[in-house]
Amino acid sequence: MRRAWGLGRFRRRYGASPLHLAGHLVVFAIAAFAIDRIASGAGLAKLIVLYAGLVIAHDLIFLPAYSGLDRAARAALARLPAPQSARVPVINHVRAPALISGLLLIIYAPLISGKADAGYLQASGHHLEGYLRNWLMISVVLFLGSGLIYAVRVRRAVVNARV
Repeated sequence: MRRAWGLGRFRRRYGASPLHLAGHLVVFAIAAFAIDRIASGAGLAKLIVLYAGLVIAHDLIFLPAYSGLDRAARAALARLPAPQSARVPVINHVRAPALISGLLLIIYAPLISGKADAGYLQASGHHLEGYLRNWLMISVVLFLGSGLIYAVRVRRAVVNARV
């Protein structure tokens, strides 16, 4: 039986569903709007300098730092006695919330520290108050959620080991 809209032919030619294409078109439209807004203001040169600085900072500072922290965490976990939950690795349940929390800290560092531009309130309409509290609450929720997922996975591993 042939499909009414020729989805099979579309999928063969494009390689994915029409929803995939529509999603990409929406994302490209949003990106084009953001680039237009940045380019129309005076901030394009600042954005290019910021981006270049962040690329250099990532390669020279952040990549070695988080690689070293990951290596140290794995070494510390390897020295611990292997519990019943040894089949459920804990490292990813620490790594994921730490990565998200660290990324949020880097992105919102001027707001969290309270050292944002004086024009921030005019440009955004938001006060600087509460960013540290919000970042801490988000970090706590991320780690608690990850710990809960880990506990469920350990429980399942123990139950499956008994069967």
